[in-house]
Amino acid sequence: MSRYKVVTIVGTRPEVIKMAPVVLEIERRPTDFEHLLVTTSQHREMLFAALAMFGMKPDVNLDLMQENQTLASFASRSLAALSDLFADLKPQAILIQGDTTTVMTAALAAFYLGIRVGHVEAGLRSFQRRNPFPEEINRRIAGCVADLHFSPTERARDNLLREGVPAADVFVTGNTIVDALQSIPPADTFESPKLGTIAYEGKRILLVTAHRRENHGPNLKSICAALKLLVTSFDNIEVVFPVHLNPNVRQVVFEELGQTPGVHLTDPVSYRDLLGIMSRCYLILTDSGGIQEEATSFHKPVLVLREVTERPEVVEVGAGKVIGVKTENIFAEVSDLLNNDERYRQMSTAKNPFGDGQAAKRIVDILVQRIAS
Repeated sequence: MSRYKVVTIVGTRPEVIKMAPVVLEIERRPTDFEHLLVTTSQHREMLFAALAMFGMKPDVNLDLMQENQTLASFASRSLAALSDLFADLKPQAILIQGDTTTVMTAALAAFYLGIRVGHVEAGLRSFQRRNPFPEEINRRIAGCVADLHFSPTERARDNLLREGVPAADVFVTGNTIVDALQSIPPADTFESPKLGTIAYEGKRILLVTAHRRENHGPNLKSICAALKLLVTSFDNIEVVFPVHLNPNVRQVVFEELGQTPGVHLTDPVSYRDLLGIMSRCYLILTDSGGIQEEATSFHKPVLVLREVTERPEVVEVGAGKVIGVKTENIFAEVSDLLNNDERYRQMSTAKNPFGDGQAAKRIVDILVQRIAS
């Protein structure tokens, strides 16, 4: 029996983390697949550390990242490079994950060449074109051209069916983040020396991440003002805030919080360190999509610093709440969780809606069946 040539494309750390279980499952089946792992290096700094954590190396590194790159410049370079690569490799299918610009351009490049596209984490929707930006449009475009849609939840499947995707092409698999977390125990000790100096015992730690484009500027300043108000109002909390490398984020955060006692600003941390903070923290404030899923897996209440989430399952099961970015709203919601033990208990014991850790196996089983048909 001939093997199926499949190419997996990743560009950012979150893509690596969520695609790693699928890649490793494919590579456990060498009689079925000839597999190549390709990276665009859309976010070069943290991508390779994530690959190393899973013992993975790319077969092709397009190395497309440029300093201060715009969305349009990266998208155009990525589309051209991936088109040339796919034309040369002639795979029977490509696999993409999520909603980055890498995902969108890989989907289009494969579609133009008549190559089958499998989209992992398909069907997430906020139904607001610019929130999150540009991810909402990236995943809609990927959804338009994908042939196989691997949806993490029934709600995501329903979104695709309403858009006219044939039911036979949509598969509810669970979210591969659950698979990934089962294979990566949080670190007992931190790689980052600064994280190791924080007194986690006897304090309630608030883990904060904020980097989305729609939160740049006044929204980020509003978030910082809320954090400053919280640490001055409660004497038993501290904030750990790994600050994104984007200068639009770093400049504001360090100007607003750099001298605030009880607020620990760090450079971006390794994924294992991030999981270590999650396992130790009291609650999480984030505008990230993936961290909403990880928080739920760790049974940590998560307050979403956005106006809408494409992961409403987190809210529906009671594990999280969308609170926006106004200073007074953030302060009120965090204060309530710090003071209301019953509400905290309910949020921290909510059921994880993202599956059982077998998503990767389901995806690869379906891939074999559909390529063979």
